[in-house]
Amino acid sequence: MLPRSPWRTRGPATRALAASAALAIVLLGSGPAAAAPSDQPGGTTAVLDSRALDQLQQRAAEVQTGLQEQQAEVAAAREELARIEQAVAEAEAVVADAEGELAVHQEAVAEYASAVYRDGGALSPLTLLLSGGDPGDVVAAMGFLDVVDSHAARVIGAAEELRQAALDEQQRATAALTQARARADEVAATVAELEAAASAVTDELGEALGAVDRQLAQLQQEQLDVNERTAANWRAYVAELAAAGVTPPPASALQNPPAGLPAGLVPVGSAGGGAQAGVAQLPRQPSSLLVLPAETLSAVSAAMEALGRPYAPGTAGPDSWDCGSLVQSVYGAAGIPLPGTQADLSAVTAPVAPADVLPGDLVFLGTPESGLGHVGIALDPKTMLAADARAGAVVVRTLPADQVMGIGRPSLGQRAPVPAPGPAGGALRVECGNTVYPPSFDGARSWGGYPNGLIPPSAMCPIGAGAHSLRCDAAAAYRAMSAAFAGAFGTPLCITDSYRTYESQVRLYGQKPALAAVPGTSNHGWGLAVDLCGGVERFGTPQYAWMKANAGRFGYLHPDWAEPGNGREEPWHWEYAGT
Repeated sequence: MLPRSPWRTRGPATRALAASAALAIVLLGSGPAAAAPSDQPGGTTAVLDSRALDQLQQRAAEVQTGLQEQQAEVAAAREELARIEQAVAEAEAVVADAEGELAVHQEAVAEYASAVYRDGGALSPLTLLLSGGDPGDVVAAMGFLDVVDSHAARVIGAAEELRQAALDEQQRATAALTQARARADEVAATVAELEAAASAVTDELGEALGAVDRQLAQLQQEQLDVNERTAANWRAYVAELAAAGVTPPPASALQNPPAGLPAGLVPVGSAGGGAQAGVAQLPRQPSSLLVLPAETLSAVSAAMEALGRPYAPGTAGPDSWDCGSLVQSVYGAAGIPLPGTQADLSAVTAPVAPADVLPGDLVFLGTPESGLGHVGIALDPKTMLAADARAGAVVVRTLPADQVMGIGRPSLGQRAPVPAPGPAGGALRVECGNTVYPPSFDGARSWGGYPNGLIPPSAMCPIGAGAHSLRCDAAAAYRAMSAAFAGAFGTPLCITDSYRTYESQVRLYGQKPALAAVPGTSNHGWGLAVDLCGGVERFGTPQYAWMKANAGRFGYLHPDWAEPGNGREEPWHWEYAGT
């Protein structure tokens, strides 16, 4: 697949330049024929181009929408039920207070009657007259008796009215409670129906996903074969240079081919006429041998060593890369300093004509709508090596000719910066081949073409703890974070939950509808969230404090909604957002 000697001439070296317009890249890979790279990076996206799977995903989306709509009704019904239960409790308390007050007054009257009984019978005006004594005292005592009887009657009557009013309020509250419970039961029944529908579609999705996973595993193996054969062909090309006695010249020696090249080398023609700068060839029969600068050979060789490593935004090796950092690292190690982002690379890399693309050149991909969206290292006119976000790894992939926005040659030095093409018409930015959604985006933030909770296991990476797995960049970052945590506490991070399948989201929602995310919306379903234990699950512990201070270095954060005082305190929940 990769050329050992990609340029050929038809005559002596003296005619090489004159025949430059007729030069063409020839694929003369050594060894057995290599598997052709997929049109899609890593071969992952086309697996999902299935009408049956599309229909199942649509059904899952419909169930998800129903659950989201019902979620609001569940919350409203629960709030109403709680409010009415509180009202009933308050009414019952009022009744109890009223009955207590009435009892107090009744007890006082009873004590008064008992005292009269002890003193010789019922107290009345007649008994007062018969008892003799001063007439003025008798009149005063009779007036006092009237006042006491009148007050006792009023107090007892008022207390009874209050008790009756409280009983009426209690009855109304109890009736409202019965109605609210019935409404809550109706909502629960609807939720149960939706959960059953979600379970049914989950079973079918599981079968389809199994088929997808098997296809993906096959494609991934083919990708590994492509990577390995590409690397082998590159090593064979480097060995052929050595066997031909070619010492790769420094880039500075190839800057001006017309003015002179190292002894024995001749210029390489340009498709537009003339000679290409930054490259030469060794005349041979039947084909000449391409001679690249020593820096380019070193950079591409280093990039070959990174094949298969995970893609992770914002990382710069050695365990994971993004597209810009990979280019910067391999060329920087070879002695050519470059920026570390796709936009900055596009801005300063010296351009060459697309028809003159050579191994080691930078290929800038994009579309008029999204602007610049990717950068990789060309291996030939049809193939590139890149840390690819959609493949989730450093891969060899087909170079999409309709997306090539420019070719750059790092060995020619840097040009004055020019603006990199950006998104137009409100289009979202693309980074390393994958759309970047803003933090507030609430749609399907799919990656690799997969829906939430329906990511094939083969597309995930283990984190080194039990059967837990995450998206490969998040997994690489987690392993590094866990190792740092172990350095501080002596044990790796304790984890209870990671990637959550659609099926497990349905199950959890059925258990905790008021707390769990609606199936198909959980951040766990993107393979980007973890729930931790071992001390991290409690605010204020040394382990939690360590995470707050250090998680950001590894691209993890504690979301605002899970912070203390925000209604859903979850110290254990952490999300990967890149670095």
